[in-house]
Amino acid sequence: MSAIRLLVLGAVEQHGRAHGYQVRNDLEYWGAHEWSHAKPGSIYHALKQMEKQGLLRAHESAPSTAGGPPRVEYEITDAGHEEYLRLLRTSLATYDQATDVLSAGIGFMVDLPRAEVTGLLRERLRGLDAWRAEVTTSYTPEGGPGQLGHIGEIMHLWTHTADAGRAWTAGLIERIEAGAYTFAGEGEPFVGVLADGQENPYAH
Repeated sequence: MSAIRLLVLGAVEQHGRAHGYQVRNDLEYWGAHEWSHAKPGSIYHALKQMEKQGLLRAHESAPSTAGGPPRVEYEITDAGHEEYLRLLRTSLATYDQATDVLSAGIGFMVDLPRAEVTGLLRERLRGLDAWRAEVTTSYTPEGGPGQLGHIGEIMHLWTHTADAGRAWTAGLIERIEAGAYTFAGEGEPFVGVLADGQENPYAH
């Protein structure tokens, strides 16, 4: 699964209608250019590709005052909204997602109801537990990595990754269940995107 599709669909969804520069600005504001492949070229490519796939609808706006070509604004279609929610749910529930995909999912998790998000994260916990159990059928962490020569360091990395992932996920579930953040249907959401023309303090 590619984080760029989720990031771009989510940014357009939050604006209702957005042009490429706005999407790029939002993702830089999130630092996504540092932790994912959300670079300008891939953002514009994703917008055009998802328009061809019927996930986004393009609208040409007035030509720029500087005499450049008309600016294209995108809005999400019904199919795009369904794909966005599918990608979002998968990003939160799947235990072995790449960090950029999980990060994108966390960024948009408040678009889902609170109870659904904790359910998806519990699914992630079950996956982490099953993965750790599988690794430890042939490796006993308490014995240290040296028991399998330097290859044991691979299993050591896996068990540490599973343990860290479990601790972080359980902590997030606890914070959400304690009332942290504003989820779908609970009132005014946190605004995580920039208004058109708003300066991005993190832009390069």
